[in-house]
Amino acid sequence: MNLSIIVSASIVLLLSIFLLPLPSFDLLKQWLHFGLRTSSTSISRELMADLIVRNGIIFTSDASLPFADSMAVLNGRILSVGNFSSLQNLADDSTRVLDLEGKVVVPGFIDSHVHLIFGGLQMMRVELRGLNGKDEFVRRVREAVTNLKEGSWVLGDGWNNELWGGELPVASWIDDVTPKNPVWLTRMDGHMALANSVALKLAGISSLSEDPDGGSIMRSANGEPTGLLIDAAMKLIFPWIPEVSVDERREAMLIASNLALIRGVTTVVDFGRYLPGSSVEHSWEDLSDVYQWADYLGKMRIRVCLFFPMETWARLFDLVTKAGRTLSGWIYLGGVKAFADGSLGSNSALFYEPYIDEPHNYGLQVTDDERLFNMTVASDKAGHQVAIHAIGDRANDMVLDMYQSVVSTNGKRDRRFRIEHAQHLTRGAIPRFGEQGIIASVQPDHLLDDADSARKKLGMDRADGGSYKFQSLLASNAQLALGSDWPVVHINPLRSIKTARKRIPPGWENAWIPSECLSLKDAIIAHTISAAYACFLENDVGSLSPGKLADFVVLSTSSWDEFETEGSASVEATYVAGAQAYP
Repeated sequence: MNLSIIVSASIVLLLSIFLLPLPSFDLLKQWLHFGLRTSSTSISRELMADLIVRNGIIFTSDASLPFADSMAVLNGRILSVGNFSSLQNLADDSTRVLDLEGKVVVPGFIDSHVHLIFGGLQMMRVELRGLNGKDEFVRRVREAVTNLKEGSWVLGDGWNNELWGGELPVASWIDDVTPKNPVWLTRMDGHMALANSVALKLAGISSLSEDPDGGSIMRSANGEPTGLLIDAAMKLIFPWIPEVSVDERREAMLIASNLALIRGVTTVVDFGRYLPGSSVEHSWEDLSDVYQWADYLGKMRIRVCLFFPMETWARLFDLVTKAGRTLSGWIYLGGVKAFADGSLGSNSALFYEPYIDEPHNYGLQVTDDERLFNMTVASDKAGHQVAIHAIGDRANDMVLDMYQSVVSTNGKRDRRFRIEHAQHLTRGAIPRFGEQGIIASVQPDHLLDDADSARKKLGMDRADGGSYKFQSLLASNAQLALGSDWPVVHINPLRSIKTARKRIPPGWENAWIPSECLSLKDAIIAHTISAAYACFLENDVGSLSPGKLADFVVLSTSSWDEFETEGSASVEATYVAGAQAYP
């Protein structure tokens, strides 16, 4: 018997017994049966592959064998990876063969930061993404209200004022076209939204209203609310917006999952519908009403690793104690998340120096130090993975300092703290990610929107000196996990990988901070095995290795060199557990 086949099958035996989420009894018998037959001179029929993938350029994201041309799959997991001749003994008359015809294959992409149901809901609402001026903004709202009943809410998402020169929208833009309907339109980053005068009146927001902790009501020169609410101030409106129905949320998740598969995404880290000021119950409702519902009915199509509001760490601890972190082969319990600051686009990211366009504004600290520290200590002690949103340099330093104190308080163990976004860093912060073992969960496509605005808001020296330091973080031994922050930007790993490599914003001819460009291999690894490591899923997904789930993507290119040079490719097919999920 081929020694490599024996080794590969033995690895599968061990990994499948200990790592397969909720294995079927029949599959477990197959692995055990093989283990008892290792002295046999022929391979047990129970271990014949049900799928052989051959004749391709398979980038595995596994350092022990970076490239292969074929792989064998059984019951959704990889039996062996290598050249076709070494796998032929794993095939019989019932084995399906997928001829890649020379195409490049990569592991199923893992998007390390999405708001999956939010994204699906946005696809069902007023689309404001990409608008380039006031007239188009008003026209979209006018069209949306045309067929609505009086009093019905107009909800929309995705506007970006930087696309029309930076002027912020105000309620008076849309009041004339929405005299009898409340309106709530969220900025692309989710940290700022516009309410019309009907909505402001309904919520009782006036010149006498005070800013809540961690939020701000934007006001005109005479003190009147402009309609814009930032971060925690958005909670003044949330109670008045009708709850999204269960059916709407379920449809949103299914729509979003289909889009993910089209883009080659097979696993997402979902931070839910939790934003500053929103209800902590949303994430828990979505777990039971949407994800577990879909799992029970066999409707799950992508794997989800769920994070919950840090305020609810005790509830998550109880659930993990009762059910474990793997609820099924589709649903994993990831950890908890909190917010340190806001966003650059909303001028609420927390910096050491003020914004150029607002000399008295240093940003917002969304959660105060003591509360954030106490929640993090408790969450970490309970064994949860902790992720904290930090955009500005001061916010990132604050979180790094806090994580260091948490380790001192709770002691050392295998923990994987995450900083979500890690966009603007001081020079001294970069090596600390590697030294402290902090995962930098970053979203390359944000820089496409931020390059011009960062220079305008921070000044060229600050923006170019500390923004989106991907290569510097990698060189300091930090773990990089790439994602999209969908629906803030499109869920599209291939574009994200290209952005991480090229760093050329719209209208630019050259890269923004070219020294921070990643190689193709590093960018793919950050969207696959490193992303899996960043949520404790590296034993199941992230690389095309024996024993792991056969989640993989077939790309349109037949040349790795061209892919590396041009950076352009599209998704031709997406497979989940060895089954074609798209198209």
